[in-house]
Amino acid sequence: MSKNNNSKDINPINIYTLLPRTNCKRCDSSNCMAFAAKLAGRETVLELCKPLLEEKQHAKAYAKLHYMLNPPVREITIGAGEKAVKIGGKFVMYRHELAFHNPTPIAIDVTDETPDEELILRVKKTDGFTYIYIGKELKLNMLAVRSTANSPSKFRTTVKKVIENTQLPLILCSLDPKVIEVGLLAAAKSRPLIYAATKDNWKDMAELALSYDCPLAVFAPNDLKLLKSLAATLVDYGVEDLVLDPGTFPYHGFSDTISNFTMLRRSACRKGDHSLGFPLIGTPITVWTQQDVTSENLIWNEACLASMMIARYADLLIMHSVEGWALLPNIVLRENLYTDPRKPVAVEPGIKEFGKPDENSPVLMTANFALTYYTVASDLESASVDCYLIIVDTEGLAVDCSVAGRKLTADKIAEALKKTQIEEKVKHRKLIIPGKAARLSSEIQELSGWEVIVGPQDSSGIPNFLQEKWR
Repeated sequence: MSKNNNSKDINPINIYTLLPRTNCKRCDSSNCMAFAAKLAGRETVLELCKPLLEEKQHAKAYAKLHYMLNPPVREITIGAGEKAVKIGGKFVMYRHELAFHNPTPIAIDVTDETPDEELILRVKKTDGFTYIYIGKELKLNMLAVRSTANSPSKFRTTVKKVIENTQLPLILCSLDPKVIEVGLLAAAKSRPLIYAATKDNWKDMAELALSYDCPLAVFAPNDLKLLKSLAATLVDYGVEDLVLDPGTFPYHGFSDTISNFTMLRRSACRKGDHSLGFPLIGTPITVWTQQDVTSENLIWNEACLASMMIARYADLLIMHSVEGWALLPNIVLRENLYTDPRKPVAVEPGIKEFGKPDENSPVLMTANFALTYYTVASDLESASVDCYLIIVDTEGLAVDCSVAGRKLTADKIAEALKKTQIEEKVKHRKLIIPGKAARLSSEIQELSGWEVIVGPQDSSGIPNFLQEKWR
């Protein structure tokens, strides 16, 4: 099978020559060259080019572009409905080259030997885990149902109970095809991930994957040659949605784990090895096989292992602990890694009201960098401050950076005051600016006609500042 193109070799000119070049603007770009530039930067999708899809003379060009723009790591969907997750779809090894896509889902395990009450509690705890971070709701994504009893009837019963209590996508874990089959019967419409095919059971697992249209994990611990051979064999057999597991070895074996994951991702992204161009699954849960270690240490070790695997190419993780202190840092880390480094995380500029402000309430301003805004908002809300907050467009930069880089200027602040029509909401003309923007105060007064009050350096000081200074 031929190799995928390296994404760094794709440039707008290569794409433009295959586009219809009609400049019809139906893709919401100003012309075909602009659309080609967006495609090269992975900022849009090929399917927005309607002439390419609708006109027969462009069929060959569409096929070439589709192949050219295909990610080296195949994108795979697990589950069905609104909560289905996508894994893989990676173009590069490092996020500074191009943004990572499809944040690593975290699956929490349950077993077919877990007592019913504990089973349902773990399912509910996984499904209900949520945390608001810079305006986004961060959640756990999947459940891994493990067969530890190796009993088809117990496994089927457990899968049914899980499905009755959640709509999260599932991973069905057993090396016995008979156990997996009864699990698939119980979860026929859920499109779970089958875990896992090995050198001993690959054919039976492949038949199940094809029969139930499910993705299939391939397991060859610490043997990349065998893993590649199994993947190629399964693709030839007709199974296209594969997930590769080279094994997760905690403690002294972790260097092998990171080395294997790195070589697999390099083979796909740098060398264009199509037979290894699949998502990678990591199993930090393996730390729980360690004996004579306290549960707190096991939870800590699992969390540390998971953090390193999120940063080093794991497209899916299976974990055991449901402790918030262990899960939350990894979920925040994942969110940070999967932002687009080319685009600062920003909120819409404008005006926000906190509490129940009136015509005498203070007016504050800040930058539209998301972390800055949500930090300020949190401090205002926690202190129950009634005020107006003007959010100035600083192109997603924080206050100090935007002042230094001339993204936050007196002109912009004066313009924001007019655009938000704040003067119609309050009868005073006093604006509180962040302490880090103090050097702009006199110029803002001159341009806007508002009296400028320099506030604290940090938003945590706003409540005390208002109590002492605002009249």
